[in-house]
Amino acid sequence: MGMSNDASEKKSKKTMAMGDRAILPEGARTIPIYIMGKKFEVPETLTIMKAMEYAGFQFMRGCGCRGGICGACSTVYRKPDDYKLQVGLACQTVVEPDMYLTQMPFFPANRASYRLEDLEGKPEEIFKLYPEVFRCVACNACTKACPMDVKVLDYVSAVKQGNIAKAAQISFDCVQCGLCASRCVGELPQYHFAQLARRMYGKIIAPKSKHLEKRVKEIESGKYGEILKKLTRMDQNELEKLYIEREREPDTSTPGEWMPEEKEYL
Repeated sequence: MGMSNDASEKKSKKTMAMGDRAILPEGARTIPIYIMGKKFEVPETLTIMKAMEYAGFQFMRGCGCRGGICGACSTVYRKPDDYKLQVGLACQTVVEPDMYLTQMPFFPANRASYRLEDLEGKPEEIFKLYPEVFRCVACNACTKACPMDVKVLDYVSAVKQGNIAKAAQISFDCVQCGLCASRCVGELPQYHFAQLARRMYGKIIAPKSKHLEKRVKEIESGKYGEILKKLTRMDQNELEKLYIEREREPDTSTPGEWMPEEKEYL
């Protein structure tokens, strides 16, 4: 039996994205993408995250800052006629025609269990917790995958050399998205031992700040107790007035030289 015109039109009609997170401008061009195997038409200028929401998907997890900072939206995708799997953050990567994509809530890399209080800041402690660091073959695929342009191979090499301070410095901008691990032929959880290096450096290795130690002692001695009680008793208008009329460092002052006239609470 032949199909009716209405049924035929319904079958041939493309699945059109209907989400409310993006308003399609009049005359805007749409492109086809595949989300979890299903085809949708979405505006060509959207990021993967906005395109998925435009298509009607709701993010319950795997979506945080929306600005390339939290690393929560790791995404795997494939372009047409390209055998390689691509990776990126959904909040940064713009959709392309016929892109096939799927999102991971997190990359399932092994993570060692430890208590920072029990560590002494020695390289051997990282080696014991993450012996796989020595499986690195220096292919640099990790660095190429990083959406934050972190020199991943460089900090891996620093860890192997026992230079925790250097590893902490190089990996400072890591957002823990795990995309480096997704491309690693040695199956290293690079971002996990980089995080450990930063923790060890901050707690154990980095020189302690003298002025911070001084301020902590002042707080513990109760130096600021009365002024804090006074502030908590003020109403909103009084607090706003105090804030607006506060002494402010001039924009043209030399860094480190300006001092306020009121020094009681410095």
